[in-house]
Amino acid sequence: MKFPGISEELQNILDADMDNVEARRRAREAFKDIQLSIDHILFKVPHAGLKMEESYDVNSRGLEIFSKSWLPETRPKAVVYFCHGYGDTCTFLAEGIARKLASFGYGVVAMDYPGFGLSEGLHGYIPSFDKLVDDVIEHYSKVKEKPEFRNLSSFLFGESMGGAIALKVHQKQPNAWNGAVLVAPMCKIADNMVPPWLVTQILIGVAKFLPTQKLVPTQDLGELAVRDAKKREMMAYNIISYKHKPRLQTALELLNATKEIERLLEKVSLPLLILHGKNDIVTDPSVSKVLYERASSSDKKLFLYEDAYHALLEGEPDEMILGVFGDIISWLDEHTVS
Repeated sequence: MKFPGISEELQNILDADMDNVEARRRAREAFKDIQLSIDHILFKVPHAGLKMEESYDVNSRGLEIFSKSWLPETRPKAVVYFCHGYGDTCTFLAEGIARKLASFGYGVVAMDYPGFGLSEGLHGYIPSFDKLVDDVIEHYSKVKEKPEFRNLSSFLFGESMGGAIALKVHQKQPNAWNGAVLVAPMCKIADNMVPPWLVTQILIGVAKFLPTQKLVPTQDLGELAVRDAKKREMMAYNIISYKHKPRLQTALELLNATKEIERLLEKVSLPLLILHGKNDIVTDPSVSKVLYERASSSDKKLFLYEDAYHALLEGEPDEMILGVFGDIISWLDEHTVS
């Protein structure tokens, strides 16, 4: 992607192979001021008083994990632990989501998973979904032990694949969270996004020998996920997102994870807010409805938005984004002990 008005030197940094984390970190550092100044409603939230902190921590698997926190000026009402979607990072539009939540008095903590964003690992590669979930649990458990967070309610907040991660975190830590907000959760990949059965069987065989190869046929997610045409163009500014064909092992891990989640819906027992666009063709909104019906939680709410696509908080017209945020803040306020 060529960006107008930038130097040749910067363009070369952006054109580098992002498989290596050092290239992703260089690109983000060089481009972040341009990236966060685009004309998107999420970046119009006043954030001068917010306390923002970035850090790198080596986890028990020896991987350097990038994390960021956003805290309001006063003591947070609660802390929201953000789980980003497939291919994404917590440094682009997640920044705007976090600022918005913090502007309503919530602390927000986010991380890039291994292989995504600014965290170490081969770009877009998930060798084991289960280990990725363990990485999230390890990191957020450490953060929750910080003195400033220890006595605050904690909520999981998952978008798309992050919704699947949040559900798996809950499955492994059934009593550790005060609730979960799931935005277009990946409980099932929409049928049109999955290759035909025969192709899938061939890919499963090839994955045993070539797990990191970018071979899985797929459609343009940006095109399918974002309804607002102007915002669709802005997605190009997410320069360290993974934009290639899915790697073979990654695709199989996602497929298997969603099959497992579908089998475990009855075990979802925490307070639950599910939000999904009715016209989402990336993750299946009908499965969000099934999750709502089957979850054993007695405290659950489902919002299905007319005409909305997959990227509910990033890719819809401004009024829809504000409406979805309103529903999220209302639910968090109702579930937060002051």
